Amino acid sequence: MSISPLVLRNVTKHFGTFTAVSDLSLDVPEGGIIGFLGPNGAGKSTSLRIALGVMQPDAGTVSLFGAKPGIATLKRVGFLPEERGLYKKMTARTSIEHFARLKGMTARDARARAIELLDTSGLGDDKNTRISKLSKGMAQKVQILSTLAHRPDFLILDEPFSGLDPVNQQILEDLVRAEHARGATILFSTHVMEHAERLCDRIVMMARGRKVFDGTLGDAYGALGHGARINVETGFDLAAALAPKGLAAHRMPDDGHGDAWRISLPKGVGAQDALRAAIEASAPIVGFAPEEARLRDVFVSLVGEADAAALDRSQHPEEVA
Repeated sequence: MSISPLVLRNVTKHFGTFTAVSDLSLDVPEGGIIGFLGPNGAGKSTSLRIALGVMQPDAGTVSLFGAKPGIATLKRVGFLPEERGLYKKMTARTSIEHFARLKGMTARDARARAIELLDTSGLGDDKNTRISKLSKGMAQKVQILSTLAHRPDFLILDEPFSGLDPVNQQILEDLVRAEHARGATILFSTHVMEHAERLCDRIVMMARGRKVFDGTLGDAYGALGHGARINVETGFDLAAALAPKGLAAHRMPDDGHGDAWRISLPKGVGAQDALRAAIEASAPIVGFAPEEARLRDVFVSLVGEADAAALDRSQHPEEVA
């Protein structure tokens, strides 16, 4: 029977009168990619530090590979902290070698692994360049590579996509997929829902120190009422036409293409079912678009617009005064 890489039980952490994490229980299953989602200040980084033994909880328990966090279990973990930090005078290659040696790799294996990672990530030509001479994005890639150099069983990445341009974000997503294919369990925190939508098989949402959702992407989308948008010729009452079929339709603002209606779809009913019902009701349809469920919409439905606004500010900090 496999042991979960990480189990938190009823973990709480206070800083003075402020509660950073409140009664958090979390079980990370072996072999998954789990997104730890929420705005800045939701308690994600504090939870990860508790998971690694960097901080002690005020209440609750932590189990890392079935034991308390310690030297033996931490060797099986690769951790990327939110606050990046490399030795400026080291080269890209020696930086990766250094962190690989700290995790128990031999000098020869660490050197070979560093060169392999730099070559496959597009930094091969810069392997002998000092960190101080690299761009911010390139230095961040080196730190990410240092995190996974020893082929850890469990990767914990705290805001790994922060500060990366779209090209390097894609490279990192590919690295995450490759590590997962190798067999690693991956837990990464982010306030950018799109990364989780593309990568994760399970998500945990946090708001104000509390867990507000824990489940699969399908579970998340299933918890959200979804719908479809149907435009009909002006004057046709789509609500009356669909009511006998058990579908609720609501008028939407005019978009210049006849009358726009939103169809609320109950669980188990798809957008195509709504379209078929409208056709059977002889609706003069001039436009149709199914709604795509998004994780942000799920977050809004769970915590409200105020916390969702905090999520948006996390994604665009430069817009905050």
